[in-house]
Amino acid sequence: MIILALIIILSYLVGSIPTAIIVSKAVKGIDIRNHGSGNAGGTNVMRVLGWKYGILVILLDALKGSVAVIFVARLFYIGEMPFENATPFDDFTFVQIIAGISAVVGHIWTVFAGFKGGKGIATAMGMLIMIMTIDILIAIGVFIIVVTISRYVSLGSILGAITVPLAMVFRENILHAHIPGYNTLLPFVIGVALLVVFTHRKNVVRIFSGNENKISFSKEKKI
Repeated sequence: MIILALIIILSYLVGSIPTAIIVSKAVKGIDIRNHGSGNAGGTNVMRVLGWKYGILVILLDALKGSVAVIFVARLFYIGEMPFENATPFDDFTFVQIIAGISAVVGHIWTVFAGFKGGKGIATAMGMLIMIMTIDILIAIGVFIIVVTISRYVSLGSILGAITVPLAMVFRENILHAHIPGYNTLLPFVIGVALLVVFTHRKNVVRIFSGNENKISFSKEKKI
């Protein structure tokens, strides 16, 4: 139980690293939470500092999820499961999922920034791409297409998140592809998708009211 608790805490702390705040202060000496939408995430950095720094933050946020799944979860090998694993996954994969979720929670409610972080999209993507690569790549494709056409990163994030469970259902039941742990993964990714929609609820309101900011692919902005 001590090892599992350590994995959860360390993954949470990795996810809590406020990359958007760090990058904005390093680049312009500003607190990104005082600009744009006030959100400490890659989308707001893209809006305020330009797409290059926004992409950098998104990649760093995704890396947090991957680090939790690839490295922190490996602490499991010095311990054992403190409870029976009733899922179809092997013990290590199950621990990876726990570590990834902890990192996403850390990103959304970061201890290093008053428990107000980003919206968890990139960190969740970094976690899930290590576990279900094909479905996440499909979702990333949807995200890119939607953002390119609409220039709403929030809309791309929401539709990308919803795409993951839809892609799983389509591949498993229509294409008859075998997805290991499908019956366990599907409720999990549906839960992640709902969490993404919840964290973007204000963006949804702004999109329907016509007040949501669009990103620009122009050069770095002046602050």
